[in-house]
Amino acid sequence: MNHPVDIASQPPAAPAATAKKLDKLGIRRRFDLVLHLPLRYEDETHLYPIAQAPYGQAVLVEGEVTKCEVQFRPRRQLVAQIEDKSGKLVLRFIHFYPNTQQALAVGSRVRALGEIRRGFFGDEMVHPKLRAVREGEALADSLTPVYPTVNGLTQPVLRRLIHAELKALPLAETLPDELRRSLGLMPFADAVQLLHHPGPEYSATQLTDGNLPAWQRLKFDELLAQQLSMRLAYRARREGTAPVISGDGSLRSRLAANLPFALTGAQQKVLAEITADLALPHPMNRLLQGDVGSGKTIVAAMSALAAIEAGFQVALMAPTEILAEQHYLKLSAWLAPLGISVAWLSGSLRKKARGEMAASIASGEARLAVGTHALFQDDVSFERLGLVIVDEQHRFGVGQRLALQQKGAEPHQLMMSATPIPRTLAMSFYADLDVSVIDELPPGRTPIVTKLISAERRDAVVSYVNKTCGEGNQVYWVCPLIEESEALQLQTAVDTHVVLQQDLPQWRIGLVHGRMKAAEKAAVMAQFAAGELHLLVATTVIEVGVDVPNASLMVIEHAERMGLAQLHQLRGRVGRGAAKSTCVLLFETPLSELAKARLKVIYENTDGFEIARQDLNIRGPGEFLGARQSGLPMLRFADLEADIELLEAARQLAPQLLQRWPQHAHAHLVRWLAGREHFLKA
Repeated sequence: MNHPVDIASQPPAAPAATAKKLDKLGIRRRFDLVLHLPLRYEDETHLYPIAQAPYGQAVLVEGEVTKCEVQFRPRRQLVAQIEDKSGKLVLRFIHFYPNTQQALAVGSRVRALGEIRRGFFGDEMVHPKLRAVREGEALADSLTPVYPTVNGLTQPVLRRLIHAELKALPLAETLPDELRRSLGLMPFADAVQLLHHPGPEYSATQLTDGNLPAWQRLKFDELLAQQLSMRLAYRARREGTAPVISGDGSLRSRLAANLPFALTGAQQKVLAEITADLALPHPMNRLLQGDVGSGKTIVAAMSALAAIEAGFQVALMAPTEILAEQHYLKLSAWLAPLGISVAWLSGSLRKKARGEMAASIASGEARLAVGTHALFQDDVSFERLGLVIVDEQHRFGVGQRLALQQKGAEPHQLMMSATPIPRTLAMSFYADLDVSVIDELPPGRTPIVTKLISAERRDAVVSYVNKTCGEGNQVYWVCPLIEESEALQLQTAVDTHVVLQQDLPQWRIGLVHGRMKAAEKAAVMAQFAAGELHLLVATTVIEVGVDVPNASLMVIEHAERMGLAQLHQLRGRVGRGAAKSTCVLLFETPLSELAKARLKVIYENTDGFEIARQDLNIRGPGEFLGARQSGLPMLRFADLEADIELLEAARQLAPQLLQRWPQHAHAHLVRWLAGREHFLKA
């Protein structure tokens, strides 16, 4: 099959300055220009008489300039007037250049494209698109595309470059004809030509409708490229070799006997899936997801023991020091009675202590190493690493996760997330992973009541805190910043701690924030966990990992500024004991539409999967996945919720294409993901 791999992959023919601007748009190959599709369209195919031009939409009018002057009241602006046989129209420019003034010389004939509105001196257009014309000059025969661009790269330049490539490049088909027809998709070449140069029969509204057949084809192709890349990544992993890990169950049995609780059915199910993967000769790459408080840590501990039983080491990495330390303390308490040495490694350790920990890991004395990103520094080596466990995996970049994987020949990898992955994301961006879900909470968890309260009623919230402490329960009070920020003017944790000590002198109040030394944080957290502190004022460092069953009230300052996943995680710090638990979301007014949407979702839902689904709708996959740090190429055209049928079709077709038409699959990947496939494989 002939496909445009070679010439299409060449850089665009453009001056160096223009090439730099194209690079900012992600345009590095000639074919990238073909896939740089319009944001919207301008209609210059129909000319309205000035008096009949409708309000509330972009219209094209033509007239002779009868007045043009620079006015200085109420501010400097260029004001012109044009006339045709039907009437007059004012054109007003608040920002203008000399060439604008020249184009509007009295007696000139111009066409103006913009929205007409009623002004103080009659109908006017503000900052219209302007072009000098001759009387009787022909109109455009198609809608004018408007492309995404950057400062200094004009629409005419972009249009010229794109038009040249549409003429020069063979827009070859990457789908076998029988498959394309069976899916009811239009040919690729027809689709891109229509979107770049739509005929006069299409309106601007039709062309921006995602259900237009041309858009459906482009969306499907993009989703198919993603599915092909994920499928290849999955296949490559299955072809890799990893140690066969099959422990005898002795350590797991002893831990289970020591626990004050029994594993839930969901925990047992996912543990069976993990141990089955570990016993295979290719690398496990499994995502373990479960809602806040579903018991992922004990599953991680049992998985680690399976590897330790078989003579391997395990590394558990967490994104923050406080969470890593929580894991270290909990796992040490579980594993030390079994005679297992657990090492702790973080960036804040003193040189001597760090050296001792690194030596115990290198010698194999430490069977489990727990830490932050410090685990994948060059000076840390493992004797026999068999399993890597990454908690809150979405917070790590691809490079960080790979660095830890490479500490072993090719260790098995278990990723954990308390941010549930919506079904559409699991089908797309996580399609190369095997997924286990803990869909059952341990018994004894009490439902959490969520209350939305304006910051104006802060005194009532303080009274409620006093009442809660008086009943023998503990309270979290979370603030988003450590120091005062003039830009945001948010209440700080430090100030709040001082104020609450003044308001509630009868209770012992602690403070934890990210800039404290690790030992100080650990000491305060230990006091709170032991019940020696009644109230803990904290920044969002306590978002994940902290487990204090006696804490029954969570107050979150400036909840309107936090994301849904963060709010859900924080709320999950309470409701871990028998007492009725409450989460108070304090918000400042006025609320933006985005803040209203977030607070409505968190108020109405306690199911993490439903919150994640709505979060995806609000933020989009790029924000949800933290893609700016992970390096994942985002979807440009497809919408995971709106285009679920296309996603399903692409998911079913990808393995068929790889098996029966590998050349087509290769050409399709080159077209859509050239040079970026490795991000998806990670």
